[in-house]
Amino acid sequence: MNRAERLEKIEEILKNASSPVSGSYLADLFGVSRQAIVQDIAILRTQGLEVISTPSGYYLDRIKKLRRIIAVRHSKEEIFDELLAIVEAGGRVLDVMVDHPLYGEIRGSIGVASRNEVTRFVNMLESSGQEPLLSLARGFHLHTVEADDEETMKRVEEALKKLGFLFLG
Repeated sequence: MNRAERLEKIEEILKNASSPVSGSYLADLFGVSRQAIVQDIAILRTQGLEVISTPSGYYLDRIKKLRRIIAVRHSKEEIFDELLAIVEAGGRVLDVMVDHPLYGEIRGSIGVASRNEVTRFVNMLESSGQEPLLSLARGFHLHTVEADDEETMKRVEEALKKLGFLFLG
């Protein structure tokens, strides 16, 4: 199977998937490296396919929802509380961004929308032994948050404000 055929198959798999599809699964399915799948996903994105990357895998951004970048500040010990507050208010955390003085914007995928996904993400972070991106900016960071509507987004912001995490400047 050549790359063009593989791209068609990956697109078909993503369109039919009801949950994120892991890069490892796709690599095994097509007998290629995980890096080849990463490159395939990049090509699909340049072709206009809105592929979202999460720690759980890839999925298509089918439904247009309200998105907002929210500034927050807290300690690394409060990551679970922050993410849980967002998802319990009805939001989905797509990513985290920090502005590094040397490298500029650094962004990482999060992709959590439920308590189970938050727990899995925080457990992966803790077991990795790595510092979270917020450590690079003294706790200040940005999240792209997705919600079904403005009312839900306001609930997300209020939940963060109540915890003292919402950065108001």
